[in-house]
Amino acid sequence: MTRRTFPSDFLWGVAHAGHQVEGDNSNSDTWFAEQMTPTVFKEPSGQACNNWELWRDDIEIARGMGMNAYRFSVEWARVEPAEGTFSAEALDHYEAIVDRCLEVELAPIVTFNHFTCPHWFAMRSGWLDPEAPERFARYCDQVMQRFGDRIAYGVTLNEPNLPRLLSWMNRPAVVDELERATLQAASEAADVPRYRLGNVVLPEEMDLVEDGLTEAHRAGRTAIKARRAELPVGFSLAVTDDVVVGDDATVRNRKRAECYTRWLELARDDDFLGVQNYERVPYDGQGIVPPPEGAAVNLGGTVIEPLSLAGAVRYAHSVAGVPVLVTEHGMGTPDDTFRAAFLEPSLRGLLDVIEEGVPVLGYCHWSLMDNFEWIFGYAYQFGLHEVDRETFARTPKRSAAVYAEIARANAVA
Repeated sequence: MTRRTFPSDFLWGVAHAGHQVEGDNSNSDTWFAEQMTPTVFKEPSGQACNNWELWRDDIEIARGMGMNAYRFSVEWARVEPAEGTFSAEALDHYEAIVDRCLEVELAPIVTFNHFTCPHWFAMRSGWLDPEAPERFARYCDQVMQRFGDRIAYGVTLNEPNLPRLLSWMNRPAVVDELERATLQAASEAADVPRYRLGNVVLPEEMDLVEDGLTEAHRAGRTAIKARRAELPVGFSLAVTDDVVVGDDATVRNRKRAECYTRWLELARDDDFLGVQNYERVPYDGQGIVPPPEGAAVNLGGTVIEPLSLAGAVRYAHSVAGVPVLVTEHGMGTPDDTFRAAFLEPSLRGLLDVIEEGVPVLGYCHWSLMDNFEWIFGYAYQFGLHEVDRETFARTPKRSAAVYAEIARANAVA
């Protein structure tokens, strides 16, 4: 069988985020909101996957899979637990992760903010605070000062468009009501007028939050580049593969304008764009076209479609015009046979895009392991490894072996 190869310098990685795997991130806004009554979070994150202690093991797992890249996030709430006070212990911790990655030849892809923010920052109304970009830049500078000389890629923000994208997902009204109640309860508990989280956003505040995040990205990028001008810097964007059923593209195009245009235009000044894709969503002239009866679907309720990744990357690059790094891609499903079967055709589609001339730097699968999936708690599974909730033992699924084989070969059939 003839195998098709990826570029020789292609990055193969796995991804995870601090709050979702580390555990006990108690100085963060998300942790605070998880404890509220009522709360939109199904359960508290608790010890998560205990990656704070087991990070060396997780790097070894990635190494053993044949990866050459490792995406993780630095937790702002740990680095700056009180406003203006930076933790040497937390910086030591993340510096050790970077150094170990380099020792085992994994390119460190560092996300500076993966949704969660410090509790003190949320008390100041989060990204609504006019001084938020300046505070984010100050934190980025501290991280860069410590180990920015050794990282491979800098991702300022993770999916700043996600709240907007979720507003297109036909969520039950009760979810929106519970989010509002959570923020109200948190504001009262913190005794502030507006306690605001990074990833729980009220509809009427969405524009202002996006304005704050836009300026935060620019300020963070400037701070990062001031320390190391040659470091590739970008942000990651949530991109569904939005396709048209029939000949009326009105709704699909409106969604693209609302969810992506601002960000894709912002990315034109960056070194790369992180694309994060999980699904294809079909639209006709009325809205979302539901899946056919009996179709295999993921936990998001959309039809499993391996070519969604290619479609998302192709579209994002056509507007942004910069190289793409797939910073997340995967499938939410409790049935790993779907995930294992999904990987190679997805990556064949990605290689098609590369062969069309789109510069794709690499691919990071989400996620290395099942973890805390925000408001869904531990009920959603995206991992290549299972995690025992009591012992934290990591057990590989069949999909881990499938992905490892592709990465080691740097090729697909």
